[in-house]
Amino acid sequence: MENINNNQVVNLTKEDFVSDQIVKWCPGCGDHAILKAVEDVFPKLGKRKEDIVVVSGIGCSSRFPYYMNTYGFHSIHGRAAAIATGVKLANPNLSVWVVTGDGDCTAIGGNHFIHAVRRNIDMNLLLFNNRIYGLTKGQFSPCTFRGTVTKTSPQGTYEDPFNVGELVIGAGGKFFARGVDVNTQELTQICCEAKNHDGLSVVEILQNCMIFSNGIHSNITAKEVRDDMQVKCVHGKPLIFGKDRNKGIVLRGNRLEVVTIGENGVTEADILVHDEKEKTTGIHMMLAHMAPPEFPVAIGVIRNVDAPTYNQCLDGVIEEETAKSKIHCVDDLLNSGSTWDIE
Repeated sequence: MENINNNQVVNLTKEDFVSDQIVKWCPGCGDHAILKAVEDVFPKLGKRKEDIVVVSGIGCSSRFPYYMNTYGFHSIHGRAAAIATGVKLANPNLSVWVVTGDGDCTAIGGNHFIHAVRRNIDMNLLLFNNRIYGLTKGQFSPCTFRGTVTKTSPQGTYEDPFNVGELVIGAGGKFFARGVDVNTQELTQICCEAKNHDGLSVVEILQNCMIFSNGIHSNITAKEVRDDMQVKCVHGKPLIFGKDRNKGIVLRGNRLEVVTIGENGVTEADILVHDEKEKTTGIHMMLAHMAPPEFPVAIGVIRNVDAPTYNQCLDGVIEEETAKSKIHCVDDLLNSGSTWDIE
């Protein structure tokens, strides 16, 4: 449903957002599933197609604007967050979505990314993480695991990767979630929660590249292991997981631990209850950090904290300065201060 001039209501469907462009991703690419999830989200925005903008950088994921029947901006490498910031500040009524990849966002775009997070710009950022540069044919990215053999690391990388969740929370992020490309129903729900958040929402999507990093997330997404290697973060619910729903996360001292319910006196009451609204970052940071083999990966909304947005603060300053200013048009400006008459 969409309000126009606060009166007229228009029904929008998924089909309204499907563009007439041929989708040119490789068969089996996780981007196809993500596209379908976003097509399900956009009708729920309460916005006209003309009031939605998709901004991308450079990479396979960055073809996204062509495939959404909205306004779009296919920008330059690493600059999507900066350009989207300008779009949102110029027209605060727009729903702005940034689509980027792990290389585009955390390498050349890293500075723009962390400052968009820090400023809490009111927009949504979808970060497709396949832990490789796909478009440029298989170089390692800042998110590639140590030891991975790629075109630019034939002996294996000798760098530790960014953890996107830690990066976002460490930069002062107020919303961070993580999803899996092929679980479109869950990803749609995560994106809906992201669009309801006032401020910058970052959704890391674990995405598979069939060509250059095929199976990179299979240790947590494969059918035979996913129940034991993913814990779903649901606000107000205990962090229980496992094929038999008998495992859980507990807080002992200053660290998290995996326990088995029913062993060593552990009951469901001992399991940590997820609180996405907790303002301190400690537990959210630890959840974002969890990784196999010691831990399952946290999936869902990990952090969702209310805070003033950059847009709100800027609008307040503009209103205040406008109210007390003697300059209300260009003529006022040109005739203010010292002026000269030329005869």
